[in-house]
This record gives sequence, C-alpha cells and structure tokens, in this order.
Amino acid sequence: MAILSPSYLPLKAKKLNLYKIILTIIPCTIFYLVGFYQSSRGNVPVSNTSSSINEVFPCAPPDHNTTTLDFEAHHFAPDPPLRVARAHHLPPCDPKYSEHTPCEDVERSLKFDRDRLIYRERHCPESHEILKCRVPAPYGYKVPFRWPESREFAWYANVPHKELTVEKKNQNWVHVEGKRLRFPGGGTMFPRGADAYIDDIGKLINLKDGSIRTAIDTGCGVASWGAYLLSRNILAVSFAPRDTHVSQVQFALERGVPALIGIIASIRLPYPSRSFDMAHCSRCLIPWGQYDGQYLIEVDRILRPGGYWILSGPPINWEAHWEGWNRTREDLGAEQSQIEKVARSLCWKKLVQRKDIAIWQKPTNHIHCKVNRKVFKRPLFCKSQNPDMAWYTKMETCLTPLPEVSNIRDIAGGQLAKWPERLNAIPPRISRGSLEGITAGNFIENSELWKRRVAYYKKIDYQLAQTGRYRNLLDMNAHLGGFAAALVDDPLWVMNVVPVQAKTNTLGVIFERGLIGTYQNWCEAMSTYPRTYDFIHADSVFSLYEDRCDVEDILLEMDRILRPEGSVVMRDDVDILMKVKSIIDVMQWDGRIADHESSPHQREKILFATKKYWTAPKPGQNQGLVVS
Repeated sequence: MAILSPSYLPLKAKKLNLYKIILTIIPCTIFYLVGFYQSSRGNVPVSNTSSSINEVFPCAPPDHNTTTLDFEAHHFAPDPPLRVARAHHLPPCDPKYSEHTPCEDVERSLKFDRDRLIYRERHCPESHEILKCRVPAPYGYKVPFRWPESREFAWYANVPHKELTVEKKNQNWVHVEGKRLRFPGGGTMFPRGADAYIDDIGKLINLKDGSIRTAIDTGCGVASWGAYLLSRNILAVSFAPRDTHVSQVQFALERGVPALIGIIASIRLPYPSRSFDMAHCSRCLIPWGQYDGQYLIEVDRILRPGGYWILSGPPINWEAHWEGWNRTREDLGAEQSQIEKVARSLCWKKLVQRKDIAIWQKPTNHIHCKVNRKVFKRPLFCKSQNPDMAWYTKMETCLTPLPEVSNIRDIAGGQLAKWPERLNAIPPRISRGSLEGITAGNFIENSELWKRRVAYYKKIDYQLAQTGRYRNLLDMNAHLGGFAAALVDDPLWVMNVVPVQAKTNTLGVIFERGLIGTYQNWCEAMSTYPRTYDFIHADSVFSLYEDRCDVEDILLEMDRILRPEGSVVMRDDVDILMKVKSIIDVMQWDGRIADHESSPHQREKILFATKKYWTAPKPGQNQGLVVS
C-alpha cells in the first residue's frame, strides 16, 4: 500500500482540526475578558439580602452583613533592611604622631615594670586606643637615597634628629651635613669603621665561603655592622629598643638596612630556633652573665648548630680599657668570668679572643653536652617546650635541645648548603619531614610558582621591574619565602613575616634558605617605625584575618609602615579585595584590581596600589596636607 504524504490528507480532516482550535480559543478569550472587567472594577460589594445570591448559592448564610470581597494581600513579610555601605573616614593624624610606634609607645611603656627593662618590650594598645587616622610623613619628606648610596646618606627632613650627632660625636656614628645625614660606618668599638672591624672578624672566622649567611646584631646602634655585611652576602637582622638613643633603628631603615625595634628582656626574640649563623654584640650593654644566663640561653636557642657568637666591648679586653669604661678591674674581671662560665654551661667552645673581639662557637649537636650535665647541673635541657614558638613567649632558664643525631660528627637538624646554593636547596626542615603536609616536591613547585608570579607583577608594576627603585620590602604572609627568593638578584631585601595564625609555622624554612624574617600578628602593629618599607606584598592576608580583626586597622598599619609613593600588591578573593579597594580609596592610595596571572576566571584577583605623596603641614602653619 502506498503511503500518502501530509499534502494529500483529506480536506475534511484539516477543517476538523481548525474547528477544535477555534472552539478552544473562544471560551478562553471570554473568561479572560470577564476576569479583566471584574478586576478593573475594584472590590466587589456583596449583600446578604440579594435573592439572586441565595438562588444561585442556596447554602450561603442568610444573615451576613454587607461584605466587601477584598482581593488585596494582607500578610506582608517585612522588607529587608537596606545594606548601607560603611562610610570610611580615615583622616590624617596630628603631625605629633609622625614617628608613632603603637606597640613601643613611650608614654604607655611607663606603666610597665622597669625591672630587666620589661617596659621597653612590646606593649600594644587596646582596641579602643588604636588610632583611626593615617600617620603623616614629616614636612619636607623626600624619597630616600638609592642603595648603595643610602648606606652612607639619609635626608635630615626624613629623620629630623641630631641627638646622636652630639652624644656619639667622637665615635663616627652620624654627622649632619646641610640637608643630609652622613653615616661614616663608625661605632663605639670600631672607630676605624665597620668595614675594618668586619675585616678583623674575617681574620678569625671564615666570612667568605658562604657558610655564614644570616646574622643577628643585638643592640645594633645605627646598624653599621649589618650595613657593611651586606657587601659580603651576609644578611643581618639588627635590633635595638626605642630608648634614649633616639631613632637608631629608624636611621638603619631609612638607609635601606634590615632592622626591627626590639629588646632582649623577658620574652623570646621573635625568631624560631636554629635561625642564625652568627650573633653579634658590640658594646650592647646586655648583662649576659646575669639572671642565670637567660640571655645567652636565648641566643643559644636562635643560633644554628655550629653558629658563632661574637662579643666586643665590655668586658672583653678590660685590661686595656677599664679606666676609659669608668669601672674597676675587679668588676670587669668578675663579669667576664661569669660570661665564660655561662658559655661553658651551654657547651659553647671559645674559639679565640684577640684584642677587643672574642668569639664562641655553639656545638653541632648535643651528644657531649648531655653527658656533661653531670658536671654542669644548670641549665637543664628543656622538656616540653616548642623551641620555635616565639610570640610573647616567656624566656626560660633551660637549654633548648638540638634534634637527635646518631653520630658525634652529624649536624643536628641537618647540614645546610652554603650560600648561594642554600637558597634553592631543599631545607632540612622539609627534607626531614618536620613540617606536616610540605614535601620536597611542594617546595620546588612553590619556588617555580613565585618566579612566574613575580614576573607577572613586574609586567604590571613597572617600578618593581626597575632595578633599584625599591629597597626595603615586606612580605606579610611569606609561607616558604618564594616571593623573596624570586627577587634575590635585585638590590633589595625582604622581611618575610609568618603570621602567628598561619596553619603551618614555616619561618624556620625561610631562615634555612638564607633569608630573614619574623613572626607577627597583623591584628597588632609591627615593631618598626613609620615609613619603613618601599613595597608591601600581602598574599591572602585579609582572608587569614577575616573575623579576627578589622580590615581597616590592618590597612592603616600598612599605610603607617609604607613610604610615600610606595607600592602594595595584595592577592585575595575578589569579594575581599572589593572591600579593601573601598577603604584604600579614602586613604589617598591609587589602586586597581587585575586578573589572576593564570586566568581571568579565577576568584583570586590581584590589587595593585600606590600610596600618594603627602606630608604634614609646615610647622607653625595650619594649612592642611602638603601633597605632590
């Protein structure tokens, strides 16, 4: 049988389908028009006396009063409150706060114990005491000299203090020359200059073979020692308290030398165990032999196995200097004897004392030291402490044990490669499995990742790509130090911060790479002066501190420690960065959000920002800010 195509269907069937469609449309149209007509008349009055109603609806109640059928809604959910964006008002602070250091405030410190100089430790303000304003640069502030010229020169307007030029006039610390400050490299114990002094040390221990890379200078003065070690590829952290020697740490930072405000008093220094290859004290006036040797015990904690402690100044070579030091022979002799006794109890070996310099060496392991506890009853080895915990952690009078070894020739914790191979060698804390979840493969991948990221940063921030434009850099959440490692060939240094809230404490790895850093809680101010850094890097900082403290307070602290015309790069979730952007827009920062380096579809974005130039008004004039 042939199959007919649709075009040959009977005409009658087509007409039947058309009638069905018309019959469906007509009643729908009528019902729609009736409904529209009734709704256009508003409420429909209904009377219970209407016979028609009773006829149509015989069950209707016979005695109802006249009723109005109301088709309006009567149950409303309340409208949600309007989300009004918080208005950020962050005015400039009074010019008197131009050198404000919140956690080392001179007036606040007077409330605390003067014993052992505890009042000069960190004492941060309560939340209601935190300034909600932007710390101004002093009038006349200029962009600092570039390195290496800055090692010797700073603008007087940037750090307007002459006290040390008078107090240390004969020791070549600093001189005023017109609008500049000149730093000849002198010090109390090295009047011939820091270079010559370091050469003297180099005759006693090897400073050239790369085995010594990280150092710490306790009571650093203007950090001449650290400044002149840099040309020898040795990176020193210099620290001193904010005390009567006004702005000594500020002088260091202004010249591009790594430094922090700090003091060795009752709490641990903010570094993990086995951090430094060398520790130094030149007339630092720290009572090393007192308090059961607690201060030398703390130096022992942060020295790596086989590390060196260098002491010059009182009481070393007291026989030649006792009269000039205005102390008796007996007093100085007793002080040196006590220091020697404490050093022996720590199992340190005195390598040499030549003229004004004495050097001790920490053992490479504690096999012999555990045996000689039969001779030295004190200090005992610590039993339950975490040797890397160092944020408001009280110092102890027990000896921090080194990691176990099986052979007397082994180096506790693992052998470190020499610099520069040390930078990219697998750090012993990782290769030995000390950090949960971080493997050698993770370390290599992280290093390569940050090379790509820094290259991307330089494409967008042309000033970062400009050699010498930035000198002092801060990484607020450094993890393994990959950001700093990617910049190692540039003439700059990076202070690598591991937040105390970080999931894993990686600061020990950073030091094992030959880099420097510190612990920090970003809900508090950093122990440094205003205008410390040229460049700040913040990777996931605001995510880390979400619900912990106010974003505004963190940004104000970043503004305090950032120099005018300095730059910031922030990586975080796009929603968080949008909030950050709304705040920096009222902080006299220029900023823009860019896509992630790998894809615009990533939620993580990058905020590039620059702090505009502005200063306090000229003294004596109430003329508002001075801006460029």
